[in-house]
Amino acid sequence: MAKWLGIFLLCVAASIGAVYVYLASQTGAAAVEREVFKQKNSRPLVFAHRGGGGLIPENTLEAFVYSARMGVDVLELDIHSTADGTLVVMHDAAVDRTTDGRGRVNELTLEAVKKLDAGYVFSPDGGQTFPFRNRKITVPTLREIFDALPEMTFNIEPKQHTPSIIKPLCALVRERKMIDKVIVGSFNQTTIDDFRRECPEVATSASPSEVSRFLALSKAGLGDSYSPPMQALQVPENLGSLQVVS
Repeated sequence: MAKWLGIFLLCVAASIGAVYVYLASQTGAAAVEREVFKQKNSRPLVFAHRGGGGLIPENTLEAFVYSARMGVDVLELDIHSTADGTLVVMHDAAVDRTTDGRGRVNELTLEAVKKLDAGYVFSPDGGQTFPFRNRKITVPTLREIFDALPEMTFNIEPKQHTPSIIKPLCALVRERKMIDKVIVGSFNQTTIDDFRRECPEVATSASPSEVSRFLALSKAGLGDSYSPPMQALQVPENLGSLQVVS
């Protein structure tokens, strides 16, 4: 019995070794280059997360304009759809955390969303003051952001997965001629796969599973065999004790 077990394990090891040698000899297809990444920089790009939500109410036109004037390179934002099909810039599925309203974005009409005070909750001092209340700061549509800042680069995360908002997102990016100004990313594999099929000309970043696959192959010395479907990795320098970026 021990003899046959040893033979079996030897065969398994040989098979794994053969697969490794094969993969090591392969060169994967390079990621398709996108115009958005052709800008030359002598420094890392600066992203304004949620438009710079630490300084101005997050994901508002006021935040994006403020960050653009500060000279950031990329504006990061999140989107959902209203009940009547308009893409609006909002991180959460509900409006409760950042406005004076209540309810899920996809259950509210655009008219209802526009009546909300998007500066109501923001406080720079832990709730002592609320300097942006009653200043007519509204939840912006994605179209409004594109039209206000057409020269900026945007990192967009479609937060709403059901119903899908991929088709209207792709259509708007094309209509506003933002193809070379947009990077789309998602933690949801189905969402990013659907976007790549719908809008193959727009740059995307890796999903968590794609990052894991790439990292595992790289750690195993097989990085050259990988054919990446994405143009960017948006990852932390370290994940716990694991060094992700070297």
